[in-house]
Amino acid sequence: MRIIDHLIAGYSGGGGARSSDVFDPNTGQVQARVALGAQVELDAAVAAAHRAQPAWAATNPQRRARVMFRFKELVEANMDALAHLLSSEHGKVIADSRGDIQRGLEVIEFCCGIPHLLKGEYTQGAGPGIDVYSMRQPLGIGAGVTPFNFPAMIPMWMFGVAIACGNAFILKPSERDPSVPVRLAELMREAGAPEGVLQVVHGDKEMVDAILDHPAISAVSFVGSSDIAHYVYRRGVAAGKRVQAMGGAKNHGVVMPDADLDQVVADLAGAAFGSAGERCMALPVVVPVGDKTADALREKLIPAMAALRVGVSTDADAHYGPVVNAAHKARVEGWIQTGVDEGAELVVDGRGFTLQGHEQGFFIGPSLFDRVTPDMQSYKEEIFGPVLQIVRAPDFETAVRLPSEHQYGNGVAIFTRNGHAAREFAARVNVGMVGVNVPIPVPVAYHTFGGWKRSAFGDTNQHGTEGVRFWTKVKSVTQRWPDGSALPRGSEDGGPSRVQDAFVIPTMS
Repeated sequence: MRIIDHLIAGYSGGGGARSSDVFDPNTGQVQARVALGAQVELDAAVAAAHRAQPAWAATNPQRRARVMFRFKELVEANMDALAHLLSSEHGKVIADSRGDIQRGLEVIEFCCGIPHLLKGEYTQGAGPGIDVYSMRQPLGIGAGVTPFNFPAMIPMWMFGVAIACGNAFILKPSERDPSVPVRLAELMREAGAPEGVLQVVHGDKEMVDAILDHPAISAVSFVGSSDIAHYVYRRGVAAGKRVQAMGGAKNHGVVMPDADLDQVVADLAGAAFGSAGERCMALPVVVPVGDKTADALREKLIPAMAALRVGVSTDADAHYGPVVNAAHKARVEGWIQTGVDEGAELVVDGRGFTLQGHEQGFFIGPSLFDRVTPDMQSYKEEIFGPVLQIVRAPDFETAVRLPSEHQYGNGVAIFTRNGHAAREFAARVNVGMVGVNVPIPVPVAYHTFGGWKRSAFGDTNQHGTEGVRFWTKVKSVTQRWPDGSALPRGSEDGGPSRVQDAFVIPTMS
C-alpha cells in the first residue's frame, strides 16, 4: 500500500502511528494511506521554517519572483501528470483538474510581480527636514489549511502569495486527496525555494489545533465549511494570530424574464453540476423571476440534465465524475431526502445512479428540485453536490432579498439583458462576489476572492493585493538628517570635512 508522508525539511520520523485511507472515487477502493501527524511533526516543520525564513526574507523580491517563474514553468511542464493524479484522488474529470491547476497558476503569475507589489510609500518633507516612508515586511511563518475540493488551486492561492512576500509556509491539505499538494511542494523546491520555505504536514483536527496554537506561526489561512471556519478564526485570533477563514456558500442565480434561457441552461449545466457540485462557487440555487420564467426554465432544464454524462474521471466526454468518498455521497443523498421530506418537488432524482463496471464508485446523478422555499433546511444549508434547487420569486425585489438574507454570502449571479436591473442588483445585493451573466463569478488573480456573512471570517480576502496585505506587515519610518553644517568641520583621520564632500565622485586619472 502506498504511503503518503509529510514533506518536512530534515525530518526522518517515518510517519506516525495514525493514518487515513485515500480512496479512488471511481472504484470506491482504497488506493493509498496518508500519515496523520500531530505536534511532533508540526514542531519539526516549524523548526525548519524558522531556520529557512530569515535568509528567504532577506532575498530580494526580484530573486523570489524568479523562483515563482520557475515554479510556474515546472507546474506547466507536469500539467498532465498532476491533473491525472488529482482526478485519481478527488474524482473530478481531467478537464476540471486542469482547470483547478490553471486557476492556481494564475495566482502564481500574479506573484511573479511581487517586486512591484511590495513597494512602500514615501513622503518627502512631511515636516521640517523630515521624510516618512513605509515598507512591507513578511510576517515570518504562515500556515494554510485547505479543503479537498480544490487540492491544487487553493494551496497555490495561499502559499504563492505568502512565499513571494518572504514568508515560510506550512501547508496542511485535506487528507482526502493529499498527493497533489505534496507534489507541488516538491516542484517549489525544484524551482529554487530553499529547503524549509514550503513544507506539507498531514493530519486531522489534532494537527489543525496544533497549527492554531503554535506560538511561532504568525498567520493562518483556511478554506472549508463555515462552522469549522468560524472555529478556526476564533481559536487562531485568541492565540494572537492573523486569520482569514473562508467558509461555505449557497450561491444564487437570479434569472430575469428577459434573460436568454438557452444560455442560462447551458451555464447552469456547468455551474450547478460541474465537478459534481463540490465547489464553494457552484450555483446550486436558481431564482427565476415570475412563474412564466420559472416554468420555461424548468422545461428546458429537464432535457439538458438528461443529456449530462456522468462518468469516470478519465472519460473525456463526461461532464462530471464521482464525489470524493462514500461519506460525502451519503451526505448529499441525505440532503435530497430532506428536501423531499420538507415538501419540495423532486423533479429529477439523481440517487441510485450506478456506472456499469464501476458500481462501487461514489457516483450521484444530477438532481433538480422545484418550489423550494426559504424556510426549508435544505435551502438554508450547503449541499455541496450535484443538486439544483429552483426558488421562485414573484418580482425583482424578492430576487434581491433572497440571497441578501441568506446566511451565506459568497457569490451570486444575475442573468438579464437589462443593464439597469443588473446595475441595481450588483449595487444592492448583500453578497461578496457578483456575476452579471457570469454564473461563477470568481475574480481574476490580480483582484481578490472573498465572501460575506458566514462565508468568510476575518478582514482580508484571498490573493490579489489583499493577499499581499494579509501576508505582510507595514513598518513606517520617520527620519530627519541634521544639516551637514552642524557637524565638525574637520576630522582627525583625514576624512571629508563636510557631509557634502563624502558624496563627491572622484575623477579618473
